[in-house]
Amino acid sequence: MTSREIVRRTIRFECPERIPYDLPEPYGSDFVFVGLEPSPDARPPNGPDEWGAVWKNIGSSSLGEVQEFPIKQWSDLDRLRIPDVNAPHRWENLRGVRERAGDKFILGFGLSIYERVHFLRGLENTWADIYENPDGLRRLIDILVGMNLEVIRRYADLGIDGYFFGDDWGLQDRLMISPEKWREIWKPAYAVVFEAAHRAGMFTLLHSCGYIVDILDDLIEIGLDVIHMDQQENMGLELLGSRFRGRITFFSPVDIQNTMARGNLDEIRAYCRRMAACLGTPRGGFIARWYSDPVAAGHTREAIDAMSREFLEISKEFKRV
Repeated sequence: MTSREIVRRTIRFECPERIPYDLPEPYGSDFVFVGLEPSPDARPPNGPDEWGAVWKNIGSSSLGEVQEFPIKQWSDLDRLRIPDVNAPHRWENLRGVRERAGDKFILGFGLSIYERVHFLRGLENTWADIYENPDGLRRLIDILVGMNLEVIRRYADLGIDGYFFGDDWGLQDRLMISPEKWREIWKPAYAVVFEAAHRAGMFTLLHSCGYIVDILDDLIEIGLDVIHMDQQENMGLELLGSRFRGRITFFSPVDIQNTMARGNLDEIRAYCRRMAACLGTPRGGFIARWYSDPVAAGHTREAIDAMSREFLEISKEFKRV
């Protein structure tokens, strides 16, 4: 099987010949990641982004945090600089992407919905808006959904295999907002994006960290195929496995905050095997990956090597199951 077919079969639970993976060199990857350049969702370490949000670097991470928000009051929405996702220069790098990717699975990046809202409005304001200004919130969400639909439409013509965007919804032990309000305001928006991606022949992938157990059933219900999850220990591998194994594909490294950052090499290897057993099935459902900002997360090269080699060994063993 080609990389593309192995990933597809894993997501569909159709018995791939091995576990797919996205690992650093020299270990290899079954994926090619692409996106608009520049992306309207780019988050600079310092200075303004295309929307007018002003960022400042927060230290060892390559990311920044917003210091100045463009939507200080909802009347500012009418003057917001909305990037044009169809601007020709954003798509130049994607010419011939299917041919260049060969037999690998292409993941195309979309635009965040929740995160972009609070980058523009501020996190505390966004939480207050859920109760005080839901109509303004929905107007902004509708703009972001529309931008994603345009990207999906154009990705479909390029032969992209999966549509991937990120919204971190969890704190360490709970959702950032009430699950009821998430279902009321954001669930319908995600449902529109996921349905459009499926109609266009793409799988759906969402990155979301923190404790997100409370909305995983909802995400599965509205069509999420793959959850890209860098933390698991705050929810528990066994809990995730007992509730969601076989219903959604997990795309994950060893927990980046705990075992990967603090465990010894034997603990990292053992956790790799627990992940494959708890989250995957003999028919598929688990994709191994690494965390691509290891310095910020405190991951050593030795830890990355141990994880990568163990995942490759598990992948080989899977073929014999």
